[in-house]
Amino acid sequence: MNCRMTTWVLLMAGLSAPLAAQLVASHEPTATAASASVNAGSQPGDRPVARVNGAVLTDRDLLREMYAIFPYARQHNGGFPPAMEADIRKGALQMIVFEELVYQEALRRGLTIPAAKLDQAVAEFRKQFRSPSEFQDFMRYECRGSQKVLRARVQRSLLIEQVLKTEVTDKSAVSMAQTRAFYDKNLALFRTPESFSLQTISILPPANATPAQLKEVRKRAEDALRQAKATTDYETFGVLAEKISEDDYRVMMGDHHAVDRDKLPPQVAAAAQAMKPGQISDLVQVEQAYTIIRLNAHNSAGIQKFEDVKDLLRKQLRQQKTEQLRVALDRKLRANAKVEEL
Repeated sequence: MNCRMTTWVLLMAGLSAPLAAQLVASHEPTATAASASVNAGSQPGDRPVARVNGAVLTDRDLLREMYAIFPYARQHNGGFPPAMEADIRKGALQMIVFEELVYQEALRRGLTIPAAKLDQAVAEFRKQFRSPSEFQDFMRYECRGSQKVLRARVQRSLLIEQVLKTEVTDKSAVSMAQTRAFYDKNLALFRTPESFSLQTISILPPANATPAQLKEVRKRAEDALRQAKATTDYETFGVLAEKISEDDYRVMMGDHHAVDRDKLPPQVAAAAQAMKPGQISDLVQVEQAYTIIRLNAHNSAGIQKFEDVKDLLRKQLRQQKTEQLRVALDRKLRANAKVEEL
């Protein structure tokens, strides 16, 4: 499985994915509840797109998964962006083959779903529909109106989840001790550069400004500076930025948040270096534009504390381990399978 496909597997086969996202038939066409009406408009022909140990997956299965990967297509009459469609299709095909392999592995192991759990899952699946009529449309289109077919679909999904829990979820846990060990061995990843948290008010010249226009820009900048110096805090400076600033940050109260020193224009970095939090600079000229800075914080270079990053780091390590386990499972199941892409 290449890197792109690994990404699709992670995105589209989440361990807690809704049942509708996994209601793929091993031998018959299906679609999710959410995409049934769109699929009906697209009219897939149940053409085989893959065989997995003889089990046929169709273009209807494929289209269902393509909508799961790129749901925005539903807003464009079922169309996918031409530049992305090939990759979306490739990812969807990889996903439905993987799920079929996992399902067949569940059958090989003789796994079963208790009747009570299946009843509950079917009830939860029905709740995903916005109305009884929408559910009935799905039943007619996907299950030929048969509750038995629906239960088989849901059972299949639960069996897939059961295998994934055993082979991926239960093995992907990362302890806090393991998280700490990774942190200690990779301190360079947690170094933070010197940065400045600041707000700005900018007065910009027109393109190809004449001397007279540049003089007018300077006058407007000086007027803006007088108003900025009269502000008293983050809020009042931000309101003024929204009113008179001419750069894109005006819609965010002029707030750039934390910016690495080496990403700032030298003139702005030098001005910020000389300021204390809460201070407002004089006019800072960058080429023919003028900027007024309010410094909110000067953040020294250093290393992020473990306590500040541990939760996010642990989550990232688990996601990485989950990906590795899923890739390994896919490779293992394919090793002894006959997979034909048609």
